Amino acid sequence: MSDENAGALAGKKGLVVGIANESSIAYACARDFAAQGAALAVTYLNDKAEPHVRPLAEGLGADIIVPCDVREPGQLEAVYEAIEQRWGRLDFLLHAIAFAPREDLHGRVVDASREGFLTAMDVSCHSFIRMARLAEPLMSEGGCLMTVSFYGAEKVVANYNLMGPVKAALESTVKYLAAELGPRGIRVHALSPGPLKTRAASGIARFDELMEQAAERAPRHQLADISDVGATAAFLVGDRARSLTGNVTYVDCGYHIVG
Repeated sequence: MSDENAGALAGKKGLVVGIANESSIAYACARDFAAQGAALAVTYLNDKAEPHVRPLAEGLGADIIVPCDVREPGQLEAVYEAIEQRWGRLDFLLHAIAFAPREDLHGRVVDASREGFLTAMDVSCHSFIRMARLAEPLMSEGGCLMTVSFYGAEKVVANYNLMGPVKAALESTVKYLAAELGPRGIRVHALSPGPLKTRAASGIARFDELMEQAAERAPRHQLADISDVGATAAFLVGDRARSLTGNVTYVDCGYHIVG
């Protein structure tokens, strides 16, 4: 982060959902948010994840550190209750979670089970809608909602399988939420990084091959990294991006134009 950005998010309050470890996209974004002066609420998935996430959140000076499994009734609502009690408002949120059962993720889309499809849609897409609905009353002066997508939402990517249709739904959701919440000054974005070596990506078969191919084909002949995504996210939640909404923002060294 350059010195000119220091303090750009001072006074803003943000929720970050999806940090798993220091290689997470969500962590890179949270790191930039904090470095630019934002106060953060950070969630962790469960007791098993807490020892990996809490030290990172504490290192960022997070005001709120709470569990959040969107599949558990009441947990997401409890996060927003904590935010309302501590801050009374919310300026931005980052939704960086996705999940599909392994057998459905590794199989053909045509073979996906009903249960697997519904689970993937619920965790990866509908949870963003739920977060937006809960955030709306806390964003009385406007705000920014962000989620994380991938190029496989737009084009067929080998082995991305079920997550392709799910991310396509997520990107469409971003546009509809932007239209519905725009009059309230709430902007909505999807970040679409190129292939990145994260824990989530490790569940996709032959992902290393995809990364190599993307680096070869991208106009810059390299991959973006999580710090590039973090810098972009911090810009989008800031006031300088106040005229931007409803976009899928590619952070992939141009791979999407040739992929």
